[in-house]
Amino acid sequence: MNKFLSLCLALVLTAGLSLAAPKQEDFVGNISDAMCGLKHGMEGQSDAECTLGCVKMGSKFVLADTAAKKVYQLSDQKTPEKFAGQKVKVTGTLKGDTIEVASIEAAQ
Repeated sequence: MNKFLSLCLALVLTAGLSLAAPKQEDFVGNISDAMCGLKHGMEGQSDAECTLGCVKMGSKFVLADTAAKKVYQLSDQKTPEKFAGQKVKVTGTLKGDTIEVASIEAAQ
């Protein structure tokens, strides 16, 4: 009987943990920076130049979803550099307003 109860308890705990695990999602938007967010302010520069310039001055890379008018922080601050100013698909887990990045790729 004790083995049966232990097995049932283990199954319930395992099921509960798997339900609590956050699922990865895809987010589409442009790689921007936290200072500019949805709109770049440096006249005469491309979005990529503006983003990289702001990051050099201490800003962080973000994902700017212009359709939803939302800016997401990104846990990965290295990969976005090569996508600065470009439309991308970020796969990851949303925690608050931060995406825990699993991957970033160019969007169609």
